[in-house]
Amino acid sequence: MTPGSHRDESPDRLYTLTGGRTRSAPDAPFDLVTLVVAESDPTPGMQSEHAAILRMCRRPAAVVEVAAELALPVGIVRILLADLLGTGRISARHPRTSGPADPSGSYSLPDPDILEQVLVGLRNL
Repeated sequence: MTPGSHRDESPDRLYTLTGGRTRSAPDAPFDLVTLVVAESDPTPGMQSEHAAILRMCRRPAAVVEVAAELALPVGIVRILLADLLGTGRISARHPRTSGPADPSGSYSLPDPDILEQVLVGLRNL
């Protein structure tokens, strides 16, 4: 989106974007920092938001970045991402911190307070 442009966030438009769904599938792996990567190019006739996500995610992008770029609520973007994941058009993975693994061998996500600050910064762009 270009600065100063305005997207219609009316309930009718959001309802249409998601086909009336109010949440993504329970097994959808999307939180704010999930990295999304396009596995295919957009196809003719594809919903414009799906096509925009595929173009945007040619390089890894976090869910929160996609939502900010599309100027859509994160919940709506999660539904759109679940559609693309279900058709194999994107892949999703959780980032890992660069620090050492904890004693159980797993990595921890960044501090939620820092993520919240990043989200606020993105919204202020």
